[in-house]
This record gives sequence, structure tokens and C-alpha cells, in this order.
Amino acid sequence: MNNVHTHIAERSQLNRQLNILLLSWEYPPNVVGGLSRHVYGLSAQLAEMGHHVHVITAGNGSLPAFETIKGVNVHRVIPLNQSDPHFLTWIAGLNLAMSFKVKTLSSKVKFDIVHAHDWLVGSAAITIKELLSIPLLTTIHATEHGRNNGIHNQMQQFIHEKEMQIIHQSDQIIVCSEYMREEIMSLFHSDIKKVAVIPNGILQSEQTHNNEEIFPFIQNRKFIFSLGRIVKEKGFETIIEAAALAKQMGKDIYFVVAGKGPMLEKYRKLVTDLNLDHYVTFIGYVNDEERSALLDKSELAVFPSLYEPFGIVALEALLRAKPTIVSNTGGLKGLVKHLQSGLLMIPGDPKSLLENIELLLQNPEKAFEMGKKGQQIVKSLYGWKRIASQTVQVIEDTLLLEKTKTN
Repeated sequence: MNNVHTHIAERSQLNRQLNILLLSWEYPPNVVGGLSRHVYGLSAQLAEMGHHVHVITAGNGSLPAFETIKGVNVHRVIPLNQSDPHFLTWIAGLNLAMSFKVKTLSSKVKFDIVHAHDWLVGSAAITIKELLSIPLLTTIHATEHGRNNGIHNQMQQFIHEKEMQIIHQSDQIIVCSEYMREEIMSLFHSDIKKVAVIPNGILQSEQTHNNEEIFPFIQNRKFIFSLGRIVKEKGFETIIEAAALAKQMGKDIYFVVAGKGPMLEKYRKLVTDLNLDHYVTFIGYVNDEERSALLDKSELAVFPSLYEPFGIVALEALLRAKPTIVSNTGGLKGLVKHLQSGLLMIPGDPKSLLENIELLLQNPEKAFEMGKKGQQIVKSLYGWKRIASQTVQVIEDTLLLEKTKTN
């Protein structure tokens, strides 16, 4: 009984304002992928809860070296070799700059924990853990093995080993789905006790936008919307193949795909080569307002990923009550219940995608019901307040465990 009372007393002591150090290579307005928005949403909510949050991220010279955003202290560092064209060397320079920054900062702030996001900041995170003698919590957003369906070259092997290093050096791991937990345990033989599942969150806004002013080229056209980083694992080739099939079948279906990434020009060329410009448009990068406008105006949203640990963009569609089709894979399949809050398609199968599209277009009342059901689920499960509270719980448990080790 004394042990129980001691544990409760220790937890009550931890129920205080924490000094949390977050490491992320990207942070708004520097947005490369979903990781940036995740760290932004989490850090802002942690600050709103009363915790002292410091984010260390990459600067580019045009953004302030320090500013406070929504109560979060954002420190931007310039990689030691910022002009190096080789990404891995650039990342190494970023990690060194992060470590130097935290060493200086730690003379003013006594941090309780360092929370790293993905392997990209792993070297700095491990150095800081040792330097400050504090626990390391790491969120793994995706794996190199998963993105590429295996490890096929030296660069992928290097990244895989960096992931293994930070996972084994971390005191606690957070992943966004049960699918990711199984992947981490299978690939890296990690202890199940140190892998917690906390979903990604989403900022809840129902503001509507008039996208005809923003994108006049889609005025009076019905379209299906998709969004994501333009890379192979997001499955946009399936959309192109579905468009070709729709054309062959004489169906008037138009896809609008937003996002930037290394495959953008290749996909644009493929669309033109296949004479599908009337069926598919890759519009490139869109800002938050444009993304919301396109979602509002679209008939439905499609996320045909081949590999997807979670699927934050699908959450954005669901939040706006948009009928949504997602691949039956990874974290996506946990976001919707087939025929209730959305539809599941076979990954990489254009015929399956078209069949699901037809089902929604031919049953507008059912599609509307699915959209509203999806919205209700997102609002109840994926708000940042809930997710930040779960993250604090993991932090407190990690600190308690660390305390018992040292006693």
C-alpha cells in the first residue's frame, strides 16, 4: 500500500509545468510534409496547457532566429554547412547546430525531457540526452523500410540504421497507429512496453472558403480532390490509372491533386503523355486556405496511399464532412469504417478506386451521411487537446520511470 501512495505522490509532483524541448527539422512556416503541422499542433497545445515549450528547428536566414508563436519558444538554427547539396551532410550540420544551441540554452532553462521527431534530428537528440542527463522521447512518424517497401540502396540503409539508433537510445517511443507499432517492433525488435500509440491530431476549423475565386480553372466543374506530398508511396499513380480507365469507359470524372514533391513533374508529364489533361490536374503546392477551399468545393476526397503510417490529410477531409475514400492499408484503414464513415479501396488498384467513386456519386444521401459520421469521429478522437494530454501522460510516465532508475 505504501508503494501505491508513493507512486501517487510522485505523480502529483510531476503534475506541474514541464520544460519540454522539441526537436523537429521542419516547423511552420517551413512546411515540407505532415511532420511540421504535427509538431506545431502539439507544441501549441502543450503551451496552452501551461508547459514551457521550446522548439529547435532549421532556419533559412529569412525567418527570425527566435520568436514566440502561440506561446511556443521557436529557435531556428542554421546548419553548419547550409549550402551543402548533399541532404545527409546538410542534416548532419543541422544536428550539430541544434546540439550547440541547446547547450547554450540549457544554461538558462532546466529541461525535463527532449522530444525528438524522426531520425532527422536523432544525432542531436542522443547528444542532448547525454549532455543534459534527461530522458529521450521520440515520435517515429514513418520508416524508410515502409516508405520504400524494403531497404534497396546505401542511402536507405543509412537512414534505416539511424532510425534503429534513435529507437534503441530512446527511453520511450510514440507512434501514430497500431500499424506503426507493429512495424516498429517487427523492424527494430523494440520492447512493446516502450512503444505508445497516440494518433496525430488536427486543428478543428469549419470555416468555409470560396475556391472559385482562388482556382477559376475549376469553376462549374465537379471534381474529386486528393492531397499529399508527391512521392511514390502516396499512390497518385493509381489516380492517373483510374483517370485513364474512366476515359476509356466514357466516364466524366475529374481529379484535382494538390501537393509538392520530387515526383510532381514526372506525374504532370505522364498525364500529358496519356492525353489525360481533361481528367487529372496536378496543381502543385497549396496553402491552408486553398486546401480548405478545394476540399469544400470537391464532390469527395481520395487518399490512395500504398504506404501510410497515419494519414493526416485524410483527417482534414473527414473533419470537413467530406465523403472520403482511403486505401485499406497502414494507419488509413483505422481512420474510417467501410460504408459507415468512409470507404476503403484496394491499394494500387484503379478499378477498386473507380468502383468506390461510383458508389459515392450514385448515392449522394449515403455519401452525405458518411461524411457527417466521419466528421463526428474526428472531432471526438483527434482534437489536439486530447492528444497533447496523452503525450503529457507519456512524458510523466517516462520521467517517473527515470526517477525509479536513479533512486
